[in-house]
Amino acid sequence: MNKLTVALAQINTTVGDIAGNTALILEAIEAAKVQGAQIVAFGELTITGYPPEDLLYKPALIAANLRALDQIAAATEGIVAIVGFVERNEDIFNAAAVIEEGRVVATYRKHHLPNYGVFDEERYFQRGDEITILQMGEYKIGIAICEDLWFPEGPMHQAALQGAEVVINLNASPFSADRLMHKNAMLQTRARDSRCALAYVNQVGGQDELVFSGQSLVIDARGEIIAEAKAFEPDLLLCDIDLDEIFRLQLKDARIRSQRARLTPDESVTTVTLQTRLSQSPLMRPFKPPAPEPLEAIYGALCLGLKDYIAKNGFKRVVFGLSGGVDSALVAAIAVDALGPDQVMGVMMPSPHSSAHSLSDSIELAKNLGFKLHKIPIEPMMAAYETALEPLFEDRPSDTTEENIQARIRGQLLMAISNKFGHIVLATGNKSELSVGYATLYGDMVGGFALLKDVLKTTVYDLCHWRNRTGVVIPENILTKPPSAELRPDQCDQDELPDYGVIDRIIRCYIEEDLSLDEMDALGIDPDASRKVVRLINLNEYKRHQAPVGIKITERAFGRDRRMPITHRFRE
Repeated sequence: MNKLTVALAQINTTVGDIAGNTALILEAIEAAKVQGAQIVAFGELTITGYPPEDLLYKPALIAANLRALDQIAAATEGIVAIVGFVERNEDIFNAAAVIEEGRVVATYRKHHLPNYGVFDEERYFQRGDEITILQMGEYKIGIAICEDLWFPEGPMHQAALQGAEVVINLNASPFSADRLMHKNAMLQTRARDSRCALAYVNQVGGQDELVFSGQSLVIDARGEIIAEAKAFEPDLLLCDIDLDEIFRLQLKDARIRSQRARLTPDESVTTVTLQTRLSQSPLMRPFKPPAPEPLEAIYGALCLGLKDYIAKNGFKRVVFGLSGGVDSALVAAIAVDALGPDQVMGVMMPSPHSSAHSLSDSIELAKNLGFKLHKIPIEPMMAAYETALEPLFEDRPSDTTEENIQARIRGQLLMAISNKFGHIVLATGNKSELSVGYATLYGDMVGGFALLKDVLKTTVYDLCHWRNRTGVVIPENILTKPPSAELRPDQCDQDELPDYGVIDRIIRCYIEEDLSLDEMDALGIDPDASRKVVRLINLNEYKRHQAPVGIKITERAFGRDRRMPITHRFRE
């Protein structure tokens, strides 16, 4: 029996940290050697980190990435390494280097460059058009990079027609709560249709608003997942692939045989013979960890995204306002789980409108999670603002102006703490509030990182209940009391807005699915609610352009995913 032992190295790279990324690559190569792998594969643009964006315009970055490739090549004695890098050849390419015995023996260039959502690869790279085949004895291995796999007639299919039994796919595929099952089903279909095993390696870690979950996997030629790496942490996944079984499957498949028979010599196919030999020892199957359930996956993505944003940007601690509400409670829980209680500071800033239970709930939450909590009453500052503005405001009645002043006082206090101690401020607003503008510029929107920016209010509650599944950490009163900004007596969010369940459904339809008002009417959504919410979404674009960066967990997050002009006159 001929088998290929492949190692998939999902490592946590940092964009632009060529030396640090190279060290992680070298460490993984050595670990793969020790465990008997014949090939070790890394993610897309591993050397530079992904996405490098406009750093690609800096020749020094490209040069440093090429020097690192030489350094990596020197460590490949006894193993084949497939490493994502930026190739420079007149133009630049998103490429995979095949390295064996100290030299690059082949280079594959990505064919399909995504240019939607958070991706702008056509801005930087030229497309590749060649198929790369690695010959190991009688067997063949193809290569593809990320988006190449989304096309049924793409490089994986073409490699299979050239006789490949295995395709190794290098990825930097961001986490999305709604995409994982669809993605895995697509990968399984590609493997099954091509009668070809698929080794899919994905990077792991946070990069600004993006989170990469890892979850690298190996799929056999029947479309079954036979090995999967851990979620949200670095891992080295080793798996044996039975090449004889794949050869027999392809031999029995009349469709594959007929397509191969019609092939003519193709100058765009590059075949490279590797020195590495296959193994005939018995197959070893790795343990497959259970895939995280949806809420667990979202929570894990938020923890990893926060942890890496803090660490990779040189911060040590976080600070945020603790209101006694559900959003700041969830932020507190995630921060403690991601960073540890000693790195977390909460600040209560009560006004005359703050309820007693908001303070007691905040104190109980901090005690449960073990982080430091400080109290700064803002009534004296509210009075100072009122005195300073009284001559200008004259006898005008109080309104949202005074409410927003309270939020802005709190924002100033948090930024002062940040300046004094070097803590980064976490904004605690969620996607529902940001959508309809239920947030104060330079008030509760201040901060260096908006942890819940892409998390709907209903999902905030779901995550809190999930976090409490093994014991109450977030006090029950926080989860059962009506949501309120507490900026005036007896205020409740639903006095001014539809129910959050309705709001969130409209947001999904309008923002994430691009449905029209008529289409929402046809779904049975209350027309008055949909028109109000859509009007608020359109009116508050200017606020969202000034919001801090935050973690993307949906297919259409605010920011680089959804790019709407502030100034426009289009109305449906």
